[in-house]
Amino acid sequence: MTNNTQFSEINPKSLVRWFFIGVIALIAIVLLSLSFYTVQSGEKALVFTWGKITNVQDEGLNFKIPIMQSVIKVDVRTMKAEAPAVAASKNMQTVHTRVTVNYHLEKDKLETIYTRVGLDVESKIIDSRIQEVVKAVTAKYTADALLAEREQVKSEISILLTQQVAPYNIIVEAGGVQITNFEFSPAFVQAIEDKQIAEQNALKAKNDLDRIRVEAEQQIATARGTAEAIRIQADAIRAQGGKEYVNLKAIEKWNGQLPTYTGGSAPMPFIDVK
Repeated sequence: MTNNTQFSEINPKSLVRWFFIGVIALIAIVLLSLSFYTVQSGEKALVFTWGKITNVQDEGLNFKIPIMQSVIKVDVRTMKAEAPAVAASKNMQTVHTRVTVNYHLEKDKLETIYTRVGLDVESKIIDSRIQEVVKAVTAKYTADALLAEREQVKSEISILLTQQVAPYNIIVEAGGVQITNFEFSPAFVQAIEDKQIAEQNALKAKNDLDRIRVEAEQQIATARGTAEAIRIQADAIRAQGGKEYVNLKAIEKWNGQLPTYTGGSAPMPFIDVK
């Protein structure tokens, strides 16, 4: 009887009232949790009020009005874009390469960037500018020059690409442009190899001819030196009396013994040599 009395004392209106209070409290908690957001280091937050950008928030804990306001976080650190590029050289050889660009968005121009092109700047801006710049620069060089002057080509691409994306408030990092090896058709690569082999063979032949010429000149110089020495010696002999001088020198070198010869016992006389 007591339990029935307690149950009958519960007012249905009170139950409804407490139910609505609970629902409102739950909604309030949810809205409160949605009112705060955190911007991480290296990020900025675009705050939209009814779809229009009204503020740009820095890193830290921030407040926004639920339902009325929304937030998009933007990474302002250095990012990397990479795209393949196909172009033609000055001598109409097809060139394949890949360009990597390190860049960041200008922090104070995020609202302008979003309003103008959105945040997908790689596909909308950078990739297409890479194609244009590579085509413009490689068209100034022959295929051989692209390989021989790679650093100069890279510098020109970097400068031109920086200029192309600057109006969109995109900053290319210093030294942030990298280019992979230029690739050409297999036929052209083979032609380059054949040319290098021919140049090496021509250089070897030239070196061989130079060596032979030097050796011949050395032999001629040696012969001339020997002939000159003989001439000087002959002049000296004539200046000293000719035959008498030769005999005198022979006597000076004689050891006192007479040579013998087959066919007799008489000594061999000095023989005049003319």
